[in-house]
Amino acid sequence: MSNGANSLWGSRFEGGPSEALAALSRSVHFDWRLAKYDIAGSLAHIKALYQAGYLATSELDALTRALTELLRRVTEGSFTAKESDEDVHGALERGLIEIAGSELGGKVRAGRSRNDQIATLIRMFLLDQCRDIEQLLLQLIEVLTNLAEENMGVAMPGRTHFQHAQPVLLSHHLLAHAWPLVRDIERLDDWRKRASLSPYGAGALAGSTLGLDPVLVATELGLSGVTQNSMDATASRDVVAEFSFITSLIGINLSRFAEEIIIWASAEFDYIKLDDAFSTGSSIMPQKKNPDIAELARGKAGRLIGNLTGLLATLKGLPLSYNRDLQEDKEPVFDSVDTLKVLLPAFTGMVATMTFNKNRLELLAPAGFSLATDVAEWLVKQKVPFRDAHEITGKLVSFCEKNNLQLHQVPDADLAAISNKLTPEVRSVLTVDGSIRARTGAGGTALPRVIEQISGLRKLLARREA
Repeated sequence: MSNGANSLWGSRFEGGPSEALAALSRSVHFDWRLAKYDIAGSLAHIKALYQAGYLATSELDALTRALTELLRRVTEGSFTAKESDEDVHGALERGLIEIAGSELGGKVRAGRSRNDQIATLIRMFLLDQCRDIEQLLLQLIEVLTNLAEENMGVAMPGRTHFQHAQPVLLSHHLLAHAWPLVRDIERLDDWRKRASLSPYGAGALAGSTLGLDPVLVATELGLSGVTQNSMDATASRDVVAEFSFITSLIGINLSRFAEEIIIWASAEFDYIKLDDAFSTGSSIMPQKKNPDIAELARGKAGRLIGNLTGLLATLKGLPLSYNRDLQEDKEPVFDSVDTLKVLLPAFTGMVATMTFNKNRLELLAPAGFSLATDVAEWLVKQKVPFRDAHEITGKLVSFCEKNNLQLHQVPDADLAAISNKLTPEVRSVLTVDGSIRARTGAGGTALPRVIEQISGLRKLLARREA
């Protein structure tokens, strides 16, 4: 070609691009992973060309065979991109022409642009990755559900502001990390509706005069429909940004759990023991057993957020329609996909194999006057206004702190001195078991509510498997 490189745009230029421009423009080193989607798009596109009368039956058959052969070569690695290839589109056109010849291979470019091609390919790629990520999330949800079922009835301290608040079941706490992942899957489901529209046929920005059927192409590609506006189709990457947001939120949800795991594994807390296979040691301290997977999950959440914010910054000032800035949409989202696909299996393995120090969890469940709310609510049941019940309970806690007592250790006479409403019957709520059993409201930590959560998650997992 006259531009001195294997690109698709050099016909009106008398000289080739400078080496600096060629190096800056080149994207084949990262967009080559879209090769199979590009070939799928070409296979669909030639059917539209045939239907519109631009290819004879023999030409359609020959191009189908050539593209199928090209896909085989790409898959097995015998055809790869060259340094002179600008992008995946140019590399694959070169490969097609090597097989089918320049006259027949040159017909495929009619009625499409790299702009509508790449806007379609990135959707197809992310739709495939979406399924993989969903499966990895479902595996983690199943592990959390199994752990909740295995540790039914074990109490632990529940916290707000990272201070002891109220006792909860360990199962309830574990499931609190499962439900955000369920919502992440639901977000991916909802995203899929918008991603499943094909920009093919939008051309560079204004559509095509060749009368090609975009619905045929969309159907061939397994997409549910066609984008509504050709300029929007080629210029927008909100589908990519939305996917990147969901991956960053998945990272955040993992990071929050990772933070707890790191703390729980410390000698001061001693809530859990991590399996040797999912821990690391120190190069200088032989005794160390480090929660590296949890720490990497916490760190990679920042990377996922960075990918999103970088992409949003790229998109924010772009006028309609296509701009070359949009080449920058792929590397961040590719990295987010790769990050989750390596992080989630390790994180799931770590969670599946960690063991709980149940005795310590239950010992600490009532610490920090975590049953004080039960006292206040018991007073409410005795017809005491909550404002007064709150004040009475606060005085009881203050008395305990000054006298180094737990709530259940206060003598009857001292209870009465604090308030005549604090009769000996209040002791009926001053047990961890009683506190947990009483919390039967929707989504509460009482065992029947936890069993309902487990049942709901089991049904969700079964539906997804089916």
